[in-house]
Amino acid sequence: MEKNEAIMKEFLVNVTTERYSIKFEPSQGSIAFVNALEFVTAPSKLLDFSVPLIFPVSQKFDLSTSNFETTYRLNVGGSYLDGLNDTLGRSWLSDAPFRNYATGQVISVQRSVIQYPTAGGSPLIAPPTVYSSAVKMADSETTIPNFNISWTMDIDTSYSYLIRLHFCDIISKSLNELYFNVYINDKMAISGLDLSSLTQHLSTAFYKDFVVDSSLATNPLSVKVSPVNDVQGFKNAILNGLEVFRMNNSLGSLDGEYGVDGKKSSGPSKTVAYVGFTMMFGAFVGLGAIVFKWQKRPQDWQKRNSFSSWLLPLHAGDTSFTASKASLSRKSQFFSSTMGLGRYFSFAELSDATNNWDSNAIIGVGGFGNVYYGEIDDGTKVAVKRGNPQSEQGINEFQTEIQMLSKLRHRHLVSLIGYCDENTEMILVYEFMQNGPFRDHLYGKNFPPLTWKQRLEICIGSARGLHYLHTGASTAIIHRDVKTTNILLDENLVAKMADFGLSKDCLANETHISTAVKGSFGYLDPEYFRKQQLTDKSDVYSFGVVLLEALCARPAINPALPREQVNLAEWAMQWKRKGLLDKIIDPTLEGNINPESMKKFSEAAEKCLAEYGADRPSMGDVLWNLEYALQLQEASLQGKAEEQNKSSASPASPAIVAPTPVPTSAPSTPDNRPVSSPEQTRNPAELQIIDDHSGTAMFAQFAELNGR
Repeated sequence: MEKNEAIMKEFLVNVTTERYSIKFEPSQGSIAFVNALEFVTAPSKLLDFSVPLIFPVSQKFDLSTSNFETTYRLNVGGSYLDGLNDTLGRSWLSDAPFRNYATGQVISVQRSVIQYPTAGGSPLIAPPTVYSSAVKMADSETTIPNFNISWTMDIDTSYSYLIRLHFCDIISKSLNELYFNVYINDKMAISGLDLSSLTQHLSTAFYKDFVVDSSLATNPLSVKVSPVNDVQGFKNAILNGLEVFRMNNSLGSLDGEYGVDGKKSSGPSKTVAYVGFTMMFGAFVGLGAIVFKWQKRPQDWQKRNSFSSWLLPLHAGDTSFTASKASLSRKSQFFSSTMGLGRYFSFAELSDATNNWDSNAIIGVGGFGNVYYGEIDDGTKVAVKRGNPQSEQGINEFQTEIQMLSKLRHRHLVSLIGYCDENTEMILVYEFMQNGPFRDHLYGKNFPPLTWKQRLEICIGSARGLHYLHTGASTAIIHRDVKTTNILLDENLVAKMADFGLSKDCLANETHISTAVKGSFGYLDPEYFRKQQLTDKSDVYSFGVVLLEALCARPAINPALPREQVNLAEWAMQWKRKGLLDKIIDPTLEGNINPESMKKFSEAAEKCLAEYGADRPSMGDVLWNLEYALQLQEASLQGKAEEQNKSSASPASPAIVAPTPVPTSAPSTPDNRPVSSPEQTRNPAELQIIDDHSGTAMFAQFAELNGR
């Protein structure tokens, strides 16, 4: 390899023992080195062991003893896809360099429309992004019988290859319209492929594996799709994804020179990585290896259909790569790892903490799974979020939430205490928020109504949390699911933002992130929905809806109401423009809100809900306005109290001081609001809010977290 040349190798290895070793052996007069090794346990259902050969047609190839090296992985019709957007951390190349451009046309749809069949498919096989793009016939009306789309790839013909083809009908208007043939090396692989009969739905993922034996391998390898010409009407053909894996030869080798015992066969020397009895590596510049392995699963694996620890290599604190799975599962301690994930809990510990997952301990239900009340160690209260194996959203959200919360510490963000990824589990352990979601204190539950001052303080706390996400972390973080059920309250009604499963990092020089639309109806930024471009102003819009919920004490969307009242944001803004917003506020607040405080509050909400993100304020500006509204309300309450205490006198109204942010070391009131003075008052546009980033842990409760 050349100096400063980076090489990455990816292998899928069949491991039948609990100990796995890698050895690097240099050629004579050279050195062996590696920069990184990444082990990701793959599910057993990732590959079928019996796969049809291209020829002879009736025969199948047994893959149970085979190992694989990834040769090509193509996102057909799409751009490069990095590991962060794949459920197993795989990278997908664009197919453009390998495609015959003359006959193919790119087509794509929203990722959200992609479905997976109930049996035989999941995001583990390929992510929705792969299935949401395709290449179809550029001219489906052609009468040329051999018209096709083709892809060609260079290969070493001394090996056999596993070919995986990904299909998803995103071009048909109805079922039973699309029929086409598939060829590999000009041999018929599938005749008259009818995706409708296989999936029963449009936009549903399907894949098919084939083996090309070395005796039939030709260079280049070709894959073609073409329409069936003897059917009436719609003629087309598509391909969504393509994977090519080199299979080990008769020596068990993937490089042609070394067998599984490490002995050379013949040919020139070179550095090789193989399974052996010891492992050593040095840190130099150049070679990176990613090793995918799958292990035998319990007999009930298929029934459980669960996602497992192969999603994340979470045990980063272990220095030994040969530690057994049993030793890892027994471990339960605080460790200082490079990933900073906090405490690792064993499944037995968390079963104990939740009284063996007692249904009476369930305090919340969400799209990810159930949330349980638990007690650990000496009675410390925690919320235990256990992933639902059937939840398609669970895989990515489990990973995202750990990655986000492990690096965030703030008084107004829920703290992640630890996790468990033992066997097939995905469990997160949080601080326990005793008073549950903000929404439950506004409507739907029998809690005493919150005062206007309490609502303002809760809105200010959650605004501080969002402001920290947008400006206080090393990279800006967009929450993407701001709503009243994701604002949790501790025993003192201190608000904390929760549920970071949909959150996204945004680099400092990025004005937006192009991404599939996710969020909750009623809170979703319409500009984000139209353009699929996520910015921090999308959170600001959602927070504007939260402010209206706090004021009106009703859901963001209520289908039971008359049509014009269904959407809270639209309905409330109609009343605001008429100057009659006070007519639709929570009846328990009538007569208890200072008019100036409500005016400032409603102005903040209106600005948050501006149609275009560029017209919305930053969270820092929103925070300033909310703190000002709180001071107006407190001044009003103080004036009333003085009137009651001095009924014979008419004191002047207390002076109102516009709030200004101060450093965390500045004096503060008992409820943690900064103390302002006339000298500190500045224009809101000039302010940069600074909040307490200490992240003092308060163990508290989740309650009824609604799924998305």
